[in-house]
Amino acid sequence: MRKIKCAFILILIAAAGILASCSDQVDADGDGKIKIIAAHNQTSPDSPYQAGLLKFKKVAERESNGTIEVEVHAGTLGTEESELVEKLQLGAVDVVVASPGFMTQTGIEEIGFFSTPYLFEDYEHWLKVVDGKVGEKMAGILNEESNNSFKLLGYWSAGVRHFYGKKPLKSIDDLKGMTIRTQTSGVVAEFWEQTGAVPTSVAWGELYQALQQDVVDSAENAYPFFVQQAHHTTPNGKYITETGHDYTTRFLLINGEKFDKYSEEHQQIILKAAKASVETERKVTQKQEVKYKKQAIKEGAVVNEINREPFIELAKPIQDKFAKEIGVMDMLERIRELK
Repeated sequence: MRKIKCAFILILIAAAGILASCSDQVDADGDGKIKIIAAHNQTSPDSPYQAGLLKFKKVAERESNGTIEVEVHAGTLGTEESELVEKLQLGAVDVVVASPGFMTQTGIEEIGFFSTPYLFEDYEHWLKVVDGKVGEKMAGILNEESNNSFKLLGYWSAGVRHFYGKKPLKSIDDLKGMTIRTQTSGVVAEFWEQTGAVPTSVAWGELYQALQQDVVDSAENAYPFFVQQAHHTTPNGKYITETGHDYTTRFLLINGEKFDKYSEEHQQIILKAAKASVETERKVTQKQEVKYKKQAIKEGAVVNEINREPFIELAKPIQDKFAKEIGVMDMLERIRELK
């Protein structure tokens, strides 16, 4: 009888070990189905973000023969990126789109470097950086310093950011005293403060009303995003000055801990879907840059160019200072070499 009891206990221990192993791999051998909640903060159905995540969904579900289900949320889980990043950390969302500025709120200062004004000369320069060794290094920093809460799936573009406000800018001096909706801390805020502007915090979903009601004098963003929100139709968004201060980077992120528990087959499918989403989102953004600039002008916006050199010269010492503070001078030098 004692031998039978011992054998039974050993069977229970073995069974417990198998269950523990299965819990570590949430879709053991790829036979189980998984559901991925993917979210971004833009509410417009025409947003490049939406196009990118819908491509991710299409490829993931097709390649997995339905064993991966992707649920896409456009602003319904939060219109603030900080909300989405927090939910990603907690595991309430699986894939999100986030900006460098908001990622720094998690304590990973190096990530904010990609949002430094005038870091990138043009779109081709941006591609060389994010799709090369510098981009790989930044991805490693993000994953390591987040303790695998964040795993980079790819770099998205969010267009070229320009100034728009209640009056056109003829020179950098015209910014003095103007309130501008932008980041209110960090390297971006420091740049605008140096121009003489006053960085002001307004939630993206509330910015149309803030521009309409003279709560802020101006804002800055890329054509596809602010035109879709009709900011250019407000009194304080009518005048667009093409400052081109940021060839914008966005991170497509997945919860790394969850990713590691997926089967090897599902991991490879997710990576393939992410690559397809990167290509789609970038193409859509570039096309919409042209489309929405034309639409803005047609609907009464006034667009003017400006000599960017004073802005670029102002940004250089800020770039140097920030790079030294966060220990990425080698990264800055490499980015400048790639121009």
